[in-house]
Amino acid sequence: MKINNSKILYELNLEKQNPGSSTGKNWFSSSSLINSTSPINSSKIGSVTETSQKDYEKIILVAKKAFIDFRKIPAPKRGDLVRQIGNAFREKKESLSKLVSLEMGKSFQEGMGEVQEMIDIFDFAVGLSRQLEGATLHSERPEHRMYEQYHPLGIIGIISAFNFPVAVWSWNVALAWVCGNVCIWKPSEKTPLCGIACQKIVSEVLQKNKMPEGISCLVNGDKKIGTLISKDVRIPLVSATGSTKMGREVAKMVGSRLGKSLLELGGNNAIIVTPDADIKLSTIAIAFGAVGTCGQRCTSTRRVIVHEKIYNEVKKALKNSYSQIRIGNPLDSKNHMGPLIDKEAVKNYLETLSEIESQGGKWLIKGGLLKEGEYKNGLYVKPCIAEIDHRAPIVQKETFAPILYLTKYSESIQNAIEIQNEVSQGLSSSIITENFKEAQIFLSHWGSDCGIANVNIGTSGAEIGGAFGGEKDTGGGRESGSDSWKIYMRRQTNTLNFSGELPLAQGIKFDL
Repeated sequence: MKINNSKILYELNLEKQNPGSSTGKNWFSSSSLINSTSPINSSKIGSVTETSQKDYEKIILVAKKAFIDFRKIPAPKRGDLVRQIGNAFREKKESLSKLVSLEMGKSFQEGMGEVQEMIDIFDFAVGLSRQLEGATLHSERPEHRMYEQYHPLGIIGIISAFNFPVAVWSWNVALAWVCGNVCIWKPSEKTPLCGIACQKIVSEVLQKNKMPEGISCLVNGDKKIGTLISKDVRIPLVSATGSTKMGREVAKMVGSRLGKSLLELGGNNAIIVTPDADIKLSTIAIAFGAVGTCGQRCTSTRRVIVHEKIYNEVKKALKNSYSQIRIGNPLDSKNHMGPLIDKEAVKNYLETLSEIESQGGKWLIKGGLLKEGEYKNGLYVKPCIAEIDHRAPIVQKETFAPILYLTKYSESIQNAIEIQNEVSQGLSSSIITENFKEAQIFLSHWGSDCGIANVNIGTSGAEIGGAFGGEKDTGGGRESGSDSWKIYMRRQTNTLNFSGELPLAQGIKFDL
């Protein structure tokens, strides 16, 4: 499968080998290369250089200096800068979307959706820049006033994953910037060119506005660079997206220095289908959730819990739906599903298939490698569905692949919710039902224990207006909309005395 990358790379100023770290204006190179390989056909797209510790130190110092000036710029002015950055991404939307598909392997339609999500969060942040509110409080002391306000933290460290190579970064920087922070981003070493492309687009806007160098910084590398960020006392907040295992390591390092961490980790998401469900709607929600991004979203649907009354009907609908899924080059908009990211992902997929069979799973739709024609690089796999007991150990585990577990419940909706909640992850959840009472129970405090709970939509495809994140092993972080901006700020309580006297709280007397 031959793909002409030159136009995409040219439009994003990536046609040559790129340095791997940047302070916005200045770029740094080292001798150690990171190659970007497309999972579509295993061809090399380009190379970036790994950030050295020496260059990392230079970047930190530039970022620290930039924060001193950037925090003094009024928030609405920072919002206007973010507006310009969002417009710059609008202009590059198609090219960047193609790069996302090329480097990560998700469908072009999903790549377009990811870049649109970036544009949306920049728009959201522009409005937020005029709404960074505090609270006015009543004092118990006469002629005293109390209020709360929020101040920027400083340098925000961002560690992102390969599955959303640009969107998750944008969720963080858009809010962090309007709050007055500067940012250092380590993209996944599996998708480094997406990071370089974003940094170049942002750098042009910053330089055009004569903004301090260091507002947007980029570092490239593997776990070693993530460790530098996590242990750095000069970075008060580290936002990390990835596996639960990675999140535990980051939390431990950041916590040991009493820093703040924002963690978006694993998901093991379920859709409950009740007897009062719209079967067609259920099928579309399940198929997109399980197959989209080749099952490599943290919000991917991994479990379907169906009432026994409609179990066979749902099985039949899913078999029909899966028979229509087109697999192939993700840059071809006709295809629904592209490849897995790399051979390690394929290995995990195949090992999981074996575990399913050894734990009593029965195939409704069998999985395996696609080997013929354009699939010869060994990264294209079949989406599959296994009927299996919800208590099987493999069901409790998250596998980043298009594997769906189908199980039934026979009692009340509370029984289905208990099955859903029994896994250690708690990111996204859904119920498909026309029964108002069932929907309300699902959304109650004794219902879904996930950070996201949906009714009559799937587990995947969150809008930027709501806070995104989950509970339990998902990490507890919140990004994107609502009041997620507060994590990027330090909170301060203020008391003003205009009485001319010094009364103490709680009626304490201290006369001299």
